Amino acid sequence: MSPSAPAALLARTQEIDPPADLLDDLGPDGFAWLDGTGGLVTSGVAVRVAPADVARSLAAMTIEDPLARPGTGAIAVGALPFAGTGELVVPQTVTAMAADGTAWHTQIGSAGPAEPDGRDRSRPSVFAVESVQSREDWHRMVEAVLGAIEEGRLLKAVLAREVTVEADAPFDPRAVLDRLRATQAGSVAYGFLDGPRTLVGATPELLVRRQGTLVLSRPMAGTMARRSSSAEDDRVATALAASAKDDNEHRLVVDAVLDTLTPWCDDLRADFPPDVVRLPALMHLATAVRGRLREPAPTALELAAALHPTPAVGGTPRVEALPLIERIEGFERGRYAGPVGWVDARGDGTWGVALRGAEMEGHRARLVSGAGIVAGSDPDAEWRETEVKLEPMLRVLVRP
Repeated sequence: MSPSAPAALLARTQEIDPPADLLDDLGPDGFAWLDGTGGLVTSGVAVRVAPADVARSLAAMTIEDPLARPGTGAIAVGALPFAGTGELVVPQTVTAMAADGTAWHTQIGSAGPAEPDGRDRSRPSVFAVESVQSREDWHRMVEAVLGAIEEGRLLKAVLAREVTVEADAPFDPRAVLDRLRATQAGSVAYGFLDGPRTLVGATPELLVRRQGTLVLSRPMAGTMARRSSSAEDDRVATALAASAKDDNEHRLVVDAVLDTLTPWCDDLRADFPPDVVRLPALMHLATAVRGRLREPAPTALELAAALHPTPAVGGTPRVEALPLIERIEGFERGRYAGPVGWVDARGDGTWGVALRGAEMEGHRARLVSGAGIVAGSDPDAEWRETEVKLEPMLRVLVRP
């Protein structure tokens, strides 16, 4: 069967014993979503689907699914670009485990034994790291946004910059995923190995989760670096919670999420005040936004498409911020800050924001990091924020 040709497919799910390591079942052209003790990994491609066709394609499949829980049966997975439509993959096999320890295997179509992916497993030991944009470039970018804010054209824009890593041997996405899940507590390690350019990262930001009629989003904005001592770390957390600049930046994102979800929801609410979430290198302001969807409920993918890009990665107002970002940055973001995740045939699913990651192709990796620019932003402080955000991915890539 051609992976791009539509066909009648059978998706058969069966419960299995919990696997020792989900990564053992990550195959060629696979996808990984590793969230603490749970998650899913896939192998192979049954069919490639445009996002607009996902619901119809999954509904057309014959599904044998005795578990009938989020992620079982037919699913589509992948990472979409920041701008443009992209495509998702209906995988040939899925191995998954829920937080309660329930595990299952799904086969879609006829999947033969997985073939070796042909990757060179030699470990890189020599690296060259380069910032594509200079610090002077960054200053000009930030000043341009601050000028637009002062003119009243927008309230916030998120600027990003690129860093490249060249190694003396190809990067191994599985090894990078393994290091990320071991070092990035509080984040979801994700990987999309479809094609020569793989995307691997660890995101702390939940764009949207839908389970039945329940919907949850947890936007993040407002950032400070962690400190080495507990006392200093607590002092910085208190300062972040009290920061008027960071609170303003964060509320712009929460308000945008509320505005987007309101037409679909009853009993929509945001948990205030925001939490200070401490990750290994950074702390962020985060707010859980919860609601109950009215029937007929949109799918998790439809909700993700409506929310993306939030002001946490784009800007506000969106119609002013996005063209300005494209003009000022001068490069294509690709899948950086785009939606990454999965949706099943019932419409349940989880989508994050593809942050703290790298696109890897052979010996080369490209990392992108951004910072939200609002009134009062300092170019040097925002540069330092991008450095801290780049550090976790650089640590797992640049190692002997």
